[in-house]
Amino acid sequence: MKLADRLIRYDDLKPCTNAFIDTRSPGSDKKENFTLIGPGVAENPDQHIHISIPHGFNIGGARQPAGCLNSQHSHLTEEVFVIHSGTWAFMSGVNGDDGKIILTEGDIISIPTDIFRGFENVGNDTAYLYAVLGSDDPGRVLWAPQVFDLAKKYGLVLLEDGSLVDTTLGEEVPADKKPMPVTSNAQIQEHRIVGSEAMESIVQRRDTFEWAKNSCLAQFDGVEEVPLAGPENRVEDLPASKLNWNHGFVIRGLKLQAKAAIPAHIRFEEEVVFVHQGQVDITVDGETLSLGKGDTFTTPIGSTRTFAQTGNVECILYVTRRNNQPSAPKFV
Repeated sequence: MKLADRLIRYDDLKPCTNAFIDTRSPGSDKKENFTLIGPGVAENPDQHIHISIPHGFNIGGARQPAGCLNSQHSHLTEEVFVIHSGTWAFMSGVNGDDGKIILTEGDIISIPTDIFRGFENVGNDTAYLYAVLGSDDPGRVLWAPQVFDLAKKYGLVLLEDGSLVDTTLGEEVPADKKPMPVTSNAQIQEHRIVGSEAMESIVQRRDTFEWAKNSCLAQFDGVEEVPLAGPENRVEDLPASKLNWNHGFVIRGLKLQAKAAIPAHIRFEEEVVFVHQGQVDITVDGETLSLGKGDTFTTPIGSTRTFAQTGNVECILYVTRRNNQPSAPKFV
């Protein structure tokens, strides 16, 4: 794969507007879903996959206009959201009424597997969430029972194999397939009840980030680093994050001041860089790519890379790497 093919520009994102069973439910029918890296969890086989290389995790996104809701559901693997733009409400519980928390730009939330969750854009403008799901195959979505009822009302049937049938287009359930059973009470009981106060324990708010200035990367002038998801990693000189349980991946925040640079180094896991704010040049094995706000780039394992802040405002990157304790960078 060419290096440029590893760069996904925000302006080039290809959405799917009918990715899930709730695509026609009132209040949810305007959302755009994106699969950036990995197969994702979309129920529509036509969902565009930007980069299919296995990473040990999946990268996705959701863009929703004001008032648009993503219905209550749960996942088989960890799910982490970075609030890239806008103001979002996250609701817990099978009916969305156990707890509620409001997050704003730069905040991060990691939702464990045993919590029903939904989210709504409660701001005034269209807004975007950047998402990380654990594992190469994150499995299927488990929907709250009422989502099935609304889907049936608007002509959609979810099958056991995770695909959708659209009866409004004349499609029928194939003779050799069965509809997905509606989520049972037993399945619901396997999930925790988490109230609003308890939801704070799965959130890191941007204004409370504890930026380190002496980690492997933060040793350089104008560079600060913060662990955002994952346990302590002594080889990187990083303490445990607030979201310190094992995810199968880690997320770090990097802050680069004007003209800051991280010199040539090698990583031993693929790393995905998401630009939340500002601009950065990433040079990989002698080839330079310029990234701006909202862009996503995945760096090849074992390649030599440098980072250089090129904008007029502070640059903030969210970086995802495979494993609970990735190896330290090797400076060359």
